[in-house]
Formats: sequence, C-alpha cells, structure tokens
Amino acid sequence: MFSEFLSRLTQPQPDPLVDDDARLALTALLVRLARSDNDYSDTEMARIDRISAQRFGLSPFESAALRARAENLEAEAPDTVRFTRAIKEAVAYEDRLAVVQALWSVALADGHRTSEEDSLLRLVVSLLGVSDVDSALARQKAAKS
Repeated sequence: MFSEFLSRLTQPQPDPLVDDDARLALTALLVRLARSDNDYSDTEMARIDRISAQRFGLSPFESAALRARAENLEAEAPDTVRFTRAIKEAVAYEDRLAVVQALWSVALADGHRTSEEDSLLRLVVSLLGVSDVDSALARQKAAKS
C-alpha cells in the first residue's frame, strides 16, 4: 500500500513532499518515537492526534485516521536512518523543527522518558539536521504545551 510512497521518499534525490505526503511521513515519525519503548500508550496516541489536529487543522476524526495511516506506514518504513534522512531531504527546515517539537511532546506525553525514546530522539534530531540548541528550545516549548 505504501510501497510507492516509500520508494519516492527514499530516492537519492527525493522531490519535496506535497502536503498530504508530508503530513503522513511526519506523523509516522511521531508514531515511530511513541513505539520505540514498546509501550505505545493511549496517551501517546491522543497526543499524536492532538498534534495533527492543531498542526494540520484536522478534525478529531481526521486526526485519528491520519494516525492510523501513519501507524501502517511506520510499520512498513525502512530503518529510522533512511526514513529520517529522506524526510530531511523532502521537508523544509522550519517544518522539521516543528516536528522535533512534536516529537518531544510525544516523548513527554506519558510522563516517562525512556532511554529508548531519548536515544531515538537524539538520532532523529541529528538526522533531521536540527541543531542541539533548536532541539532544546523545542523540548522546552513541548514541555509547556
């Protein structure tokens, strides 16, 4: 189902993503983080839905549907390094920075930061080309939301 999308995303020189594809890829990255500690909680799902609703102007139903599609994409997506690098090439820096803030929001959603989440966040932030300073600022903003 997602093989064509993943093929386009992981091309050596991917084209910038159209809005719907960018939403799906970025939401899949949120799902990957939430699943990284093998405890994909209702709280994390609700946080992903809330982020999607706010960021993309979606209704609760549309947000849940996007998350469901993203869950399927995440399961089929290549390793985190290839997947995240592909997103970096296809998404503008400002959008990647907003994703880092959303990632922090998901990591903090259940009140427990695990070593798996921290490790994946460090990797993803680096692969997205977001600076440590910007990531720290994004974490602070996420903690306040």
